[in-house]
Amino acid sequence: MPRLLLGLIDSGIAGPQSASVAASRCFVAADDGEVRQADAAPDQLGHGTALAAILLQGAPDGRLLNAQVFRHTLVCGAAQVAAALDWLIQRRAQLVNMSFGLREDRPSLRNACERALAQGMILVAATPARGEPVFPAAYAGVIRATGDARCAPGELSFLDTGQADFGGHVRAGASTVAGASVGCAHVTARAAGFLGGNPGSSAAQLRAWLAAQASYRGPERRLC
Repeated sequence: MPRLLLGLIDSGIAGPQSASVAASRCFVAADDGEVRQADAAPDQLGHGTALAAILLQGAPDGRLLNAQVFRHTLVCGAAQVAAALDWLIQRRAQLVNMSFGLREDRPSLRNACERALAQGMILVAATPARGEPVFPAAYAGVIRATGDARCAPGELSFLDTGQADFGGHVRAGASTVAGASVGCAHVTARAAGFLGGNPGSSAAQLRAWLAAQASYRGPERRLC
């Protein structure tokens, strides 16, 4: 059975997870506004490495496509993410994790997501549990995932709100990385496990399966 190709758009990958990387590329915004490709650098922030470990828990035999858009800080532009998505399309990624959210809707990012979805790629992106929508999670067809404090490792919540579709565990093992970005990766990991065992499944089939696995339904309720 072919190995699942998992795209990770983040800060890079270092450590033991590097052994599961099939290809890497860095996407750098130049002074003229263009995005240029370069060799990926080692992960300096630890964010991508922590998320890669989570993804591989869901699909131990999966192969990672490392699309680096963050280097010194967890800040990047929509054009960098769009270029990373187009590279992942070329590499035939089947599932992509985007554990971040941009405040502005940009045509370049929206169009790249549409191209990826049209190729049958499944996109999972982070969203805050409350507040204003962020992109690419807010685009039609993208699975919106966040952190849910109710969820233990391996558990999911089916939120089905205007803000998010699913929630996952908020911690990344011993790493200090936490929150919605980690919850997103845990949701993607469960998706990876399903797709690895059910190749060719559609996004609709995946969503139905994730909802059926949920330990919790509806949003978290805060006590006054």
